[in-house]
Amino acid sequence: MKSQKELVFQKSNIGLGKRKEAIARVFLVPGEGNLIINQLNGEKYLQYNDTYLKAVFAPLEKLALEKQFDVVATVNGGGLTGQADAIQLGIARLLCAMEKENRKILKPFGFLTRDARIKERKKYGLRKARKAPQYSKR
Repeated sequence: MKSQKELVFQKSNIGLGKRKEAIARVFLVPGEGNLIINQLNGEKYLQYNDTYLKAVFAPLEKLALEKQFDVVATVNGGGLTGQADAIQLGIARLLCAMEKENRKILKPFGFLTRDARIKERKKYGLRKARKAPQYSKR
């Protein structure tokens, strides 16, 4: 029989969140409300930024579960904003997978919506996606 910790870190218990270039794989472990990102303290990883920390814990706070679970996340790609939002989406998806009733609570707040805005590709003849070279009339 596998231990409780081993059962938590299985493929079926992953909350996958994406935002811009960031991809987060999130696990919820029964605990006291700690945040671990890439095997570092979550507050240190997010540079003690209140905006990022509130974004990460928002789905848990709406369900009043912030002191019941530890969040363990592995994140790669993107910047801190994208990573924090990717973790938020991963947590929300995992909470919905755990209990169907949570979906009705989290959906109106927009926690289950994947932000589809990504970087636009560069076009030929332009310097960036839309920036054109300076036009000279003569």
